[in-house]
Amino acid sequence: MDEVLISVDGAAGRLSLNRPKAIHALNREMCLAMIAGVSRFVADPGVKAIVIDHAEGRGFCAGGDVAMIRQSALEDGGVAARAFFADEYRLNHQLFTCAKPVVAFMDGITMGGGVGLALPARLRVATQNTRLAMPEAAIGLFPDVGGGWYLSRLPHRVGQYLAIADTRIDGADCLWLGLATHYLAAEALPEARRRIAAGEEPQAVLDSLAVAPPPAKIAALAPQIERHFSHERVEDILASLAGDASDWAQATRATILEKCPMTCKVAMVQLARSLALTDFAENMAMEYRIGGRMIMRPDFPEGVRSVIIDKDRSPKWNPARLEDITEDAVDAIFAPLPAGEKWQPL
Repeated sequence: MDEVLISVDGAAGRLSLNRPKAIHALNREMCLAMIAGVSRFVADPGVKAIVIDHAEGRGFCAGGDVAMIRQSALEDGGVAARAFFADEYRLNHQLFTCAKPVVAFMDGITMGGGVGLALPARLRVATQNTRLAMPEAAIGLFPDVGGGWYLSRLPHRVGQYLAIADTRIDGADCLWLGLATHYLAAEALPEARRRIAAGEEPQAVLDSLAVAPPPAKIAALAPQIERHFSHERVEDILASLAGDASDWAQATRATILEKCPMTCKVAMVQLARSLALTDFAENMAMEYRIGGRMIMRPDFPEGVRSVIIDKDRSPKWNPARLEDITEDAVDAIFAPLPAGEKWQPL
């Protein structure tokens, strides 16, 4: 069975993720197939737009194949994992810079690598089923696939909140934050695909089918998020939350304390550095450096074990405390790679 269905449907080039048992989690073969598909669609004068969706199942894309990445980190020194990252990030950059309009239907679970597929698209559709998150802090990784670029640019410091508090947001939240450009009822997606394939201008199609979402819950939380997450250090965020007696603040603090301390430290630095960049390719090159090093730390295989394999949700982080992580240790994760190992776009 092809894990990505690639086809031309009238004026639309279509990439449909087709790995439903894994909620369409991405592997290297899927990324390479999509890279080839996008290149084909860009070269085809009959293709006016590119549509990314999923063929069946309850989610758009649950992320990357972390079990494979863990195995690589444990068995081959991360060689296969870095090859996967290199191609996944090339796909992310290819979509970000695509000359033709890309439409992503974020219907259902959209996490990790799924966020990296959807957010480079010019048009991003959320529905009542959308559940978006960057949950890497739970497995000792970091918000990659362009996460630093997108999260750092969200209003009210919501990106920092999403990066270290492992929070899921819905379709209304995505629209309010600008992560989605349109909100459609899931039942309207077949009509949107049909009209785009018929050659109608994609934005006009989505504009005509868009409906008003319910109130965005993240909007109500935004003042609290901005108050506490405007600090640059995780320790200062936790101290700020500790001084707020609200149920939300105390629950958020408890959640962060469960996450990988190194991931939280790295993510905050990543977002600060990403915001200072003006070139998406530079951001992806930085994230490639971070990714290759984070997977080789003991936290990553332990995090995947606790969440994906044993599912005991009791990881033993190393170091276990934020105060035991030095600035030098964090800086080493961001250090330049030798010339022959640097990430390059297509």
